[in-house]
Amino acid sequence: MSDEPRPRPQYGEYATPEQQRAAIQQPEAAPTASADPPHPPTAPATTVAARPTRTADRVITLALLIYGLVTVISAVPQLVDFSEFAKTWMTVAGVDGEFTNTAQGALWGGIAATVFAVGWLMTAGFAWWSLARGRLSWWIPLVGAIVTFVIVSVCLVVPLFGDAGLMRGLAVVG
Repeated sequence: MSDEPRPRPQYGEYATPEQQRAAIQQPEAAPTASADPPHPPTAPATTVAARPTRTADRVITLALLIYGLVTVISAVPQLVDFSEFAKTWMTVAGVDGEFTNTAQGALWGGIAATVFAVGWLMTAGFAWWSLARGRLSWWIPLVGAIVTFVIVSVCLVVPLFGDAGLMRGLAVVG
């Protein structure tokens, strides 16, 4: 064995709890000009990042879905009775005449009503899925409404512009 003294243990390496407490109470040496300043204490690392609750997003998304549901519920009966819908549309558009394309109107009105209902269900399902994952979802009912409305509009135009009486009425107006 050598006569050299044993090296001083690093903190916590060989030290007893009493030595550890004594080492903690020793003041630190002042940092020199060339040394970097000490970093401020940081929060402990977490395994799961905190997600914002996004309450406003949830409220807006649900309000838009409820508004869409009310719109669908009120529109479906009108579309199923397409002849009455066409008559009202022609009156609002200022077209004189009578809607005579009733068979095609009943078919396309039913298709439009189904598209309206299925479009809302798909939109609500996708919005619910997005909300459950904590993602921004307010835009989903808006995009769903636009896409559904465009498809429903095409379904309504087919029997309306396929009607000879309507086309004669539009020729008089133009």
